[in-house]
Amino acid sequence: MKRFWKEVATAPDGDGWRILLDGRAVRTQGGNAQILPTAALAQTMAGEWRHQGEEIDPRALPMRDMADYAIDHISAHPGEIVDTLLRYIDTDTLCYRADPEDALFERQQTLWEPILMAFEARHDLRLTRVSGVGHRPHPQTSMDRLRAVLTGQDAFALSALNVLTTLAASLSAALTVMETDAEPATLFAAANAEEDWQAELWGWDLLAEENRALRLKAFETAAEFLRLSQGHLSEG
Repeated sequence: MKRFWKEVATAPDGDGWRILLDGRAVRTQGGNAQILPTAALAQTMAGEWRHQGEEIDPRALPMRDMADYAIDHISAHPGEIVDTLLRYIDTDTLCYRADPEDALFERQQTLWEPILMAFEARHDLRLTRVSGVGHRPHPQTSMDRLRAVLTGQDAFALSALNVLTTLAASLSAALTVMETDAEPATLFAAANAEEDWQAELWGWDLLAEENRALRLKAFETAAEFLRLSQGHLSEG
């Protein structure tokens, strides 16, 4: 599709903000009013539209996609995304380690244990660690606590968490992104530790390296969307 606008602006709308293309308010891909929770998010998303070329590239509108998913899908059925996210904790990357005699185990312990211990303390829960093949459930009290944490998030936070959790294969890493001192690139590298370990041993191939870079960029974009949509995350 050809670019059909010249000017991009933002404007308040009730308690939220909208993006205007040549004075016309942008709507979601589902046809709903795209009302954004903060001015900072609206301004950053407006930048996505400003940086489009003569041909619209939908891949260059990742924040638009997260906002639209929040409005068109999550806001109507938040329980569904909460259920989806909770399923990731059953096989959370940071909880499943190599066998203790494996050289990778030490790196996993070093990278993952500080993140998990801080996560557990922050949310007053305990997650089960597993070495080797097999599955061991987390305590039900921990699952209930995580459900409460997720249920307390708004649709925009859940949309970002959905992207973060999928990319990291880790709900614990995704929720840690919400902390004011979080470093998304570090959390992504932790979640990607096994792949990085294999690459160190056997070398990266070009496609794998490019794919990692794209996933990291998507992770950082989702983290920024989360921060911008939740004004309190920028405090401190």
